[in-house]
Amino acid sequence: MDNYIVRQPILNRKNETVAYEILYQQDATSLFQKEEDVPAANAIEEFIAQGDSDKISGGKTAWLTFTPSLLLRNIPTMFTPEKLVIQIEDNSLVHPLAQKVIYRYQKKGYDLALKGFEFSPRYFSVLDAISKIKLDFAASAEEKESYANIASIGKSFQKQIVAYNVNAREDYELAEKIGCDLFQGTYIAVPRSEKIHRVDHMQSNFFQLIVAITKEEPDVDEIAEIISRDVTLAFALIKLVNSAYFALRNRAKSVKQALLVLGLGQLKQWVYLLSFKQDGSDAPEELIRMSFLRGNFAQALSGYVQELPVSPSEAYMMGMFSTLGVLMDISLEDALAQLAISDDVKKALLYGEGKAGQLFQMVLCYENADWSGITHYARALGIPVNVISQKYFECVEYVNHIWQSLSQPYETEEKPKQMMEKAVKEGEENDGVS
Repeated sequence: MDNYIVRQPILNRKNETVAYEILYQQDATSLFQKEEDVPAANAIEEFIAQGDSDKISGGKTAWLTFTPSLLLRNIPTMFTPEKLVIQIEDNSLVHPLAQKVIYRYQKKGYDLALKGFEFSPRYFSVLDAISKIKLDFAASAEEKESYANIASIGKSFQKQIVAYNVNAREDYELAEKIGCDLFQGTYIAVPRSEKIHRVDHMQSNFFQLIVAITKEEPDVDEIAEIISRDVTLAFALIKLVNSAYFALRNRAKSVKQALLVLGLGQLKQWVYLLSFKQDGSDAPEELIRMSFLRGNFAQALSGYVQELPVSPSEAYMMGMFSTLGVLMDISLEDALAQLAISDDVKKALLYGEGKAGQLFQMVLCYENADWSGITHYARALGIPVNVISQKYFECVEYVNHIWQSLSQPYETEEKPKQMMEKAVKEGEENDGVS
């Protein structure tokens, strides 16, 4: 039996990712609706057995749902209190020992979130023990009519209100209107910044760089010249290449040296991330992180697909560029029209055509915890189900590592511009290339 494990970001009102909900699935049945909890326990143990739960949560708090018997068996204590939010569903509240066990975890220092709320004694009986109330925005319009009152009451008791399954603009607008503190759903990674990069950004350094690195035969000298125009981007590139991750004996002292160390394959993903991280834009971090993860995940799975019409690097670009239209505030079709990528990739992204389109749809299904969709596309593409979660874990760990490297403060008091001028001068003296 093979488990699917996926993380979904939880963002605050500033569009910052503060936690991840960890969702599990085994085959096509729900882990949390079964009377037998062995599969759920196995999934949690598999998650922890990856070596360190931080590898998938990126060092942020993990939110997990536990069945009544798993709570009684002390499974949440496999996590330290500061790393876990215990999610409680209605099926836990109806258990005869519910109140006792919930307060027991609260006394141990665990943070608890209640999924849903009703004006009934069983909900009020545990209100003192929980700190968060989660409201399902996939509920019916009639059910959502009560959310304003629930949010008001929750806040009067100093509870955080969490909106989940926020999958459309109207969901987000309602959640924001009633004062929700945290947000989760497919709409959340994209929202809030309506104008991130306008069409004139297509003529910017970033877009020129994207075009240059996606050519059939990229010109390293051209790429080095484009990067060198942006002192902050160039500094960040050299800093990353000289980090402990590459363990160079001799430090790269020029942009071209850094490019040769990095290689064109890794350059495509690093530059994409660096450009948005370093240009002071208001692009949502989770959206950039999502595109990076999509690219790596699509590339990792592509090797298992027979007769896939795109190469692994093209599968990577397919996942990476799937969010480009949103980031640039133009249609995805217009963004892709400017890029030197194959028609198979473009058709896959725009119309879901062919095996490449199926691969991209599978990545989206996994991202959205669409268990039946994952199984459908895995069978259609011939991808062994036992490798899917493994590859997802590996990609998440890699993305977390890269993101942490990019987020680390400079380890020097010198300003980026001064350091770059110094580095370029030294590079010219050594190899004559800037």
